[in-house]
Amino acid sequence: MPTTKTKNRLALLSLVVSVGLVAIKFYAYYLTRSQAVLTDALESIINVFTSGFAFYSIYLSGLPKDENHPYGHGKIEYLSIGFEGALILIAGVYIFYSAIVAMLHPHAVGRLDTGMLLLGLTALINLGVGFVLLRAGKRLNSVALVGDGQHLYLDALSTIVSCVALVLVLVTGNLLFDAGAALVLGVFIVFNGFRMVRRSVSGLMDESDVATVEQVIAELQRQRQPAWIDVHNLRVLRYGANLHIDCHMQIPYYFSLEETHNELNRIEGVIKNRFDVEVEMFVHADPCTFAACSLCHMPGCPVRRHPFSQEISWTVTNAVKNERHHLPIG
Repeated sequence: MPTTKTKNRLALLSLVVSVGLVAIKFYAYYLTRSQAVLTDALESIINVFTSGFAFYSIYLSGLPKDENHPYGHGKIEYLSIGFEGALILIAGVYIFYSAIVAMLHPHAVGRLDTGMLLLGLTALINLGVGFVLLRAGKRLNSVALVGDGQHLYLDALSTIVSCVALVLVLVTGNLLFDAGAALVLGVFIVFNGFRMVRRSVSGLMDESDVATVEQVIAELQRQRQPAWIDVHNLRVLRYGANLHIDCHMQIPYYFSLEETHNELNRIEGVIKNRFDVEVEMFVHADPCTFAACSLCHMPGCPVRRHPFSQEISWTVTNAVKNERHHLPIG
């Protein structure tokens, strides 16, 4: 599939860039002996491991469904960002510890001009590649690519802070700016690692994707037909880039099996056309009851018991509940 090939190429690009930038940053540390530069270089080592795992996870997520994985392999991408977040957390804790040691026992730094030039180059590269990965990850609905892109942005920010620290040391001669920058970066890295782990757990635990649920409901509401009397118990699960959607829809009870089948196919088609990714949708048909007459405006209904009163607009609040909607009669 073209989408899978694109994701694989981008993940490989991230891996190659990460390896090259680690080499540059450790060379910059060799020249400067700066604690902030060492912090930046250590954080970049994590990039190599996480980019490699992201590349592998994207390859797995692109594999077709099989007997053992009826929903596909997409959830491996959540494991990828969880692995990445855990490594970032570990690195952040170590960086925080080493920064405190450096503040208590500061040491001289040198070759600051060359170090800043090298770090500035790596920051520009990270920002460029990170932008490409984030943009493509959102377009392709790949949490692994988005996570990798965010990590590269984080790495670029770490590099910028390191450069600022070197400038302050160069201007003031105060070595505490070097260790202080490393300390700030340690806290920031730990925070972002925690966020990535949190997102991974949310995906693996099938936490509801509210933004996607809103899009599904809005599209159903926009293309609503008289025979679609009411929707409830709507659920959206994301498996990597792909979506699994199911819901209950009230259909006129006097419809034939063929008419009901056609309406359900129509609903599924509306949602599948709304998204650029693979959508697996199951709609359970509920026969309408007379309690639904007041919110149904099916023209020429032969069994109507109550006049139409008003249509209930479908929202995240009412469409996800496992209960039918009705208005008071009388």
